[in-house]
Amino acid sequence: MRFPKLSRSLRQLSSHVLAIALGVVLTVSTLQVLPSQAEPAPPVTAGDTSNLIAQRQSPATAAIGNTSFVTAAVNRVGTAVVRIDTERTITRSVDPFFQDPFFRRFFGDGSPQQMPSEQQLRGLGSGFIIDKSGLVLTNAHVVDKADKVTVRLKDGRSFEGKVQGIDEITDLAVVKINAGSDLPIAPLGSSSNVQVGDWAIAVGNPLGFDNTVTLGIVSTLKRSSAQVGISDKRLDFIQTDAAINPGNSGGPLLNGQGEVIGINTAIRPDAMGIGFAIPIDKAKAIAAQLQHGGKVAHPYLGVQMVTLTPDLAKQNNTDPNSPIQIPEINGVFVMRVVPNSPAASAGIRRGDVILQVDGKAITSAEQLQNVVEDSRLGQVLQVKVQRGNQTQQLSVRTAELQNAS
Repeated sequence: MRFPKLSRSLRQLSSHVLAIALGVVLTVSTLQVLPSQAEPAPPVTAGDTSNLIAQRQSPATAAIGNTSFVTAAVNRVGTAVVRIDTERTITRSVDPFFQDPFFRRFFGDGSPQQMPSEQQLRGLGSGFIIDKSGLVLTNAHVVDKADKVTVRLKDGRSFEGKVQGIDEITDLAVVKINAGSDLPIAPLGSSSNVQVGDWAIAVGNPLGFDNTVTLGIVSTLKRSSAQVGISDKRLDFIQTDAAINPGNSGGPLLNGQGEVIGINTAIRPDAMGIGFAIPIDKAKAIAAQLQHGGKVAHPYLGVQMVTLTPDLAKQNNTDPNSPIQIPEINGVFVMRVVPNSPAASAGIRRGDVILQVDGKAITSAEQLQNVVEDSRLGQVLQVKVQRGNQTQQLSVRTAELQNAS
């Protein structure tokens, strides 16, 4: 009785041994077919470190290569970037202290307040050469009201600059220097191709430190001047985190290929790491008029406005202290109408909500500003407004916006 059981046990044991042996054979065969997975890495000799470098190289390093793209970009445009020094003389009273009536009686007509005092103000900015004839593009606020403009090149040469034209609305100016025909030119790119996340390289003279380069990215596009806090301008800025400081104004903002995509123009004193540049496509159009001493005309309607949404209107309407009920719709709310303006002449009133211009829906103050800016002087715009529960169609003829000066 025991022999049959022993025989069955031996057969089962033989089966297990055979299965184990077959597994070992298959494993060894697999290792022989795939030797690359088992072989050690080739040794690196003292004279050959290329394999080791390739293994340790990061994707960013591989993309840049041995020569920094920033270096190449700056070398392409650097000699065309200039420093602009300005001087301006102002006249003021000697001391407000002497305006006191007691001292006026004591000194009589010859009191010190009658003797003006001159004070010289100096400014610093940047710019870049856009034509071999010596045309320099910069910001209007860099050279505005300056009695003397001095343009200094990177090679040390210095020239007196003549302001050809200024447009305060877009903060652009063109300065002319007579320096022969051997001037370097900054290559101008296109701001229409710029995307958020692109490299941004700022070149200029911040705080008087000549030929300074900072690197960042394009943070956002079409940041309106109203959002930046410059309500008297008509611009959609390129926003960047490349460091921009006083003295950078008027200098170029470059892309990774060394092409000018913007003009560094403004910083917010309450922000850290945020700067703004005028798109170069806008600057090209304005500079073409300024270089010949021409005046840039800007159409306007004459309204102070704010973007309206249903949520904002609802917040206003639920406030018991609100002086006015606002339609809970999308549009542009008219906060004020400038006296004797085209809007006033057309019958637009405070509290109106602008819905359309020439049949095109208007949903933001920036959009309305751009529509007006793109119109012609004297062009009649058909403006649809909502006043209370009614809508009206008004005809507004644009007029020229005068500079603050």
